Amino acid sequence: MANDAEDFAQFGISKEEKDKLVGEVIRYVLFKTHHTSGCPIKREELTQVVTKNYHQRSLPAFVINEAKDKLSSVFGYEMKELQRAQPSSKAQTRASQQSGADPKSYILISQLPPDVYEKYVVDAKTAHLSGFTFVVISIVHLAGGKIPEDILWSQLRRMGLALGENEGSHPVFGNVKQALELLVQQRYLQKDKVNGPEGNTLYYELAERALDAPMNDRVKEYISQVVFLDNPIILLVSI
Repeated sequence: MANDAEDFAQFGISKEEKDKLVGEVIRYVLFKTHHTSGCPIKREELTQVVTKNYHQRSLPAFVINEAKDKLSSVFGYEMKELQRAQPSSKAQTRASQQSGADPKSYILISQLPPDVYEKYVVDAKTAHLSGFTFVVISIVHLAGGKIPEDILWSQLRRMGLALGENEGSHPVFGNVKQALELLVQQRYLQKDKVNGPEGNTLYYELAERALDAPMNDRVKEYISQVVFLDNPIILLVSI
């Protein structure tokens, strides 16, 4: 772990200054994660926390790495870097443009055992949103990882979740369209507009957080345990 004086002495700052910068980055990550419902935080945002008063070129990377260490050892969170997934219709084009790398972003993942996290951390008032997330990801997964917008809404209607698609409001989930859009902002889903013979078609596709191995494995395991797959209501009720 990069804690020795010689590691940050190269930047011409004191240990107190270094610790203050690390603390500011940690506070930014914790508060931003809370206020944006876990949406990814861009690395450039964290860089700006450091560079607003310091201009040493390699200092942001050093501070961010130490913040990651302390978030893990003190707060029990992994600050995980996201490898941004590309919509399938653009993947081939993107692969040929290696110089146009996407900016890095981070999310916080609890390192607590699942049973401890569920007992002491999960807020019962927002647990229904986690269920909604899991259901939508499962629907898209069952569709092969990509589903037209109209088909997704058709499946949601079968579960009584169509309210909120326009101006209505579901009694539990509120505006369902906004809840779906939050999954895009959180990078569980991504939207892809594809040109076809009949015009543009909007698809929802699994994004990097849904494709991450632990989440992907949970979805596959859950789906394999569902007996009556022809009744999607079971997906919602049993979560």
